[in-house]
Amino acid sequence: MALRHRAIRLQIMLDDAEVAAIEDWRFRKRMPSRASAVREIIRRGLAAEGFILANAGHRSSDYGVISTPDNSEKPPRKNE
Repeated sequence: MALRHRAIRLQIMLDDAEVAAIEDWRFRKRMPSRASAVREIIRRGLAAEGFILANAGHRSSDYGVISTPDNSEKPPRKNE
């Protein structure tokens, strides 16, 4: 397998529960590293059917790895 040159670093902030969710998924899938797990999660998310584009006006904190405290999966849409 050819090595990929990754020159861009993407930094995100997660809370303890979000990191735990990613780590649990990583170990269940036997991913070699946290970075590889996050890349795979992103790849799957981008490939998913029914992906809704983010609406303008939402803050970064409106999006999380796990459900928000009110158990909603996605932030409310502005036009709803």
